[in-house]
Amino acid sequence: MFPRLFHIGSFNLPTYGFLVAAGVLIGLWISVRNSEKQGINGDDAWNLGILVVLAGIVGAKLLLIVNEWDNYAGNLRQIFSLNTLQSGGVFSGGLIGALLMAAWYMRRHRMPALRTCDGFAPGLAFGHVLGRFGCFSAGCCFGKETHHSWGVIFANPLAHDWSGTPLGKSLEPTQLIEAAAEFFNFVLLMWLLKRKKFDGQVFGSFMILYGIERYFIEFLRGDPGRGLVFGGLMTGTQLISIFLVIGGGLIWWLKSGTSKALAAESGT
Repeated sequence: MFPRLFHIGSFNLPTYGFLVAAGVLIGLWISVRNSEKQGINGDDAWNLGILVVLAGIVGAKLLLIVNEWDNYAGNLRQIFSLNTLQSGGVFSGGLIGALLMAAWYMRRHRMPALRTCDGFAPGLAFGHVLGRFGCFSAGCCFGKETHHSWGVIFANPLAHDWSGTPLGKSLEPTQLIEAAAEFFNFVLLMWLLKRKKFDGQVFGSFMILYGIERYFIEFLRGDPGRGLVFGGLMTGTQLISIFLVIGGGLIWWLKSGTSKALAAESGT
């Protein structure tokens, strides 16, 4: 829709990059504030957030390269090209990279893992909202062609040149659908954070909600880059979404049972 915020000579400021950066900063600020309310040291939360963001960027790029290896294998220099560096990557890969970095940092600094993750979950959801608006501006992560009244039509040539977006065709607004879903997650998680009964409840809820939402949104996506598994039965992102739901469910099952047991013991 509006891929370039402005340009001066040969310098371009992509709208996508601006909105993603804004999402990172605002999401990180929300996460640190929530973490402090959970009794987490603010400096540790800031350091964790910055490292998680960097790991998320690397993870998103790596999964993009893995999923599109056929395109990169013949020209490895393309991995370090401007197009690859400017691309958003695959969010699921970013999430995995962020989780691995978070696990390492929290263990090293003896931070309460699930309580810290609870503090970060709403900020992660909100940051993703702005990120998806960035995708909509750039035209990336576009949906399949549709004849429904809610279809969106991209006309800016930059969207095609930068993201391969089909122009002049009515497409499913997958970016806006996911932004709306993540904003719902943000509001719900902020509400739950004040009422949680056990550590991990908020983060587990985020994993379940996002996993379900992303699994079904994948059916509407028309862009390449997420890979196919099990002979094309599902995309790699859908497989990761299933693992997210399972992981979130395990947190709820294990921690809610522990919480009930402790409550029963304290009542006797």
